[in-house]
Amino acid sequence: MMNARDNLLSLYRRQGYDSAPVGFHLCPSLEDAFKQRHGADADYMEYFGMPYRIIYDPGFAWNFDAKWRVSGREDINWHKFYPEGFERDVQFDLWGTAHEKGSEACVHMTRMHHPMKNFDSLQQMQEYPWPDFESTDFSYLHDEVKAIHDRDLAVFVWAECTIWETSWYLRSMDALFMDMALEDEKATFLLDTITEKACYRAEKFAEAGVDILGLGDDIGMQDTAMMSNEMYRTWLQPRLAKVISAAKKGNPDILISYHSCGNATPLLPELIEAGIDILNPVQPESMDFESVYAEHGDKISFNGTIGTQQLMPFGTAQEVADQVKRNLDMAGENGGLFCCPTHMLEPEVPWENIESYVSACKEYK
Repeated sequence: MMNARDNLLSLYRRQGYDSAPVGFHLCPSLEDAFKQRHGADADYMEYFGMPYRIIYDPGFAWNFDAKWRVSGREDINWHKFYPEGFERDVQFDLWGTAHEKGSEACVHMTRMHHPMKNFDSLQQMQEYPWPDFESTDFSYLHDEVKAIHDRDLAVFVWAECTIWETSWYLRSMDALFMDMALEDEKATFLLDTITEKACYRAEKFAEAGVDILGLGDDIGMQDTAMMSNEMYRTWLQPRLAKVISAAKKGNPDILISYHSCGNATPLLPELIEAGIDILNPVQPESMDFESVYAEHGDKISFNGTIGTQQLMPFGTAQEVADQVKRNLDMAGENGGLFCCPTHMLEPEVPWENIESYVSACKEYK
């Protein structure tokens, strides 16, 4: 009988598995609902037996809590990059992007303001106060990884917004797309700088014994990819491959999970060629799991397939259970699918649908 960590890794390596793992993320209101049911100190990941624990990359753009690990960031006057000012209070991330908080129902979404949006010279980018990860003490990783492994759980490092997203957060999506289309040197410098810093961190995570490195950049819209294959191949694929290579250098056995919301199907060949092991997620409102699995299931594994736009909030408990069984049957006994909700579960998701998902996984044979 495999422990939780071994079971998950074997499933992702398509080498068979003992039980279908459970995984999801709750929004604050649903987490409050869980605590009302099970106690103020209850941990839903522990309660539902999730086989992994997350360590957040200090360079992850949304990781406001770990900015202190990278010295000197709190002393920067970020307001000087926003001469137009703000209408509401903002919070600056590690990179200097300003975030206006979202609603209580959707706290993980913010309105972003971009410090490089109006830059018109390469020199401005070169003189920007970039984070210095090489002076950051990453020794804490070893103890955190060991503590999770000692519980027979897998370690997932959340290092998403790896290249494209962090870059456009800084520059703005419109301006960066224009730079890329015009082959402007500012795009090359920005993407190269972000990539080099991601490579350094990726190698540190791998050397610490992390099981799964969660890279990613949203490159999908609801119905298609965000850019052409040619543009992706020119600007992003080689840089992603470089980050993956750095991680594999630190630990050849590390699994690379790549996150993109929306329809990433057109760019899957490029992602596979870059070296990903897992696509996270397969969003059923945008991608057809059956066809994607038939074409690519012998090369990579998958996460998701339980929709959070339609099925989890608006389906019945039985429909949730049926979809779990259908998708696991499709993947087969070797695995290759961590069947789970595709994104954070929002307030409108009925609690009985969450319980139905968990039961369907635990009862799957």
